[in-house]
Amino acid sequence: MPIRQSISWWCFAGKGVSEEDLLKKARAIGYQAVELIGQNLFDRVRDAGFVIASHGGHRGISSGLNDPSQHDRIEAEIHKNLELAVQYEIPNLIVFSGERSEGLSEAEGAENCAQGLRRVAKAAEEAGVNLVMELLNSKVDHKGYQCDHTDWGVQVCEMVGSPRVKLLYDIYHMQIMEGDIIRTIQNQHTHFAHYHTAGNPGRRDMDETQELYYPPIMQAIVATGYDGYVGHEFIPKGDPLAALEAAFQLCDM
Repeated sequence: MPIRQSISWWCFAGKGVSEEDLLKKARAIGYQAVELIGQNLFDRVRDAGFVIASHGGHRGISSGLNDPSQHDRIEAEIHKNLELAVQYEIPNLIVFSGERSEGLSEAEGAENCAQGLRRVAKAAEEAGVNLVMELLNSKVDHKGYQCDHTDWGVQVCEMVGSPRVKLLYDIYHMQIMEGDIIRTIQNQHTHFAHYHTAGNPGRRDMDETQELYYPPIMQAIVATGYDGYVGHEFIPKGDPLAALEAAFQLCDM
């Protein structure tokens, strides 16, 4: 199964290219999906022939599932977005651990996240939608974010024990926090339901100026039998259409 590639809308829209041209060019390049776009564009994107690969499950990166006081709010938002995901055939809703707070241990934070996810896991299973907790770096971009290492995220998934509670393995973020990207994919891929890319350092194009080499990473993903989407979430240094084409060719396995 070849890699099915997706564009993260916020990275490429509004950078000197019209929405119509961005969709048309992305389709011509070979992209099959778009993600992280506003609901107001869902119909337009679907009409252009794209799958919506992922959407937010609830508000707030910093205020997330590790805070039990947020569970009622998050549960209500996830239920609402599950209905939207079923309507638009969106395979993944992104959820967040939230930031560490004073006195909150790693074990307590994991248990709190698991408790919050147990409340919505059955609904996700019935909807056929993955709830993917995103792995983010807490060193550069998201200070204090708790789900910042793969093993911690895997622990949360195992505590929930649902086939629809998985991780979003963001290669850029995990390169910053722990590296060892290919081995991690090989060892933990059963917990990964979605992937994001970007060059490091800088979250820029995946070119020769950054430290990650994506072809063998994509080959490692293909070798696991993964049949979902890989979303490009980098901020182009120049022409966004040229950057999208270069990224597609680099990752076209």
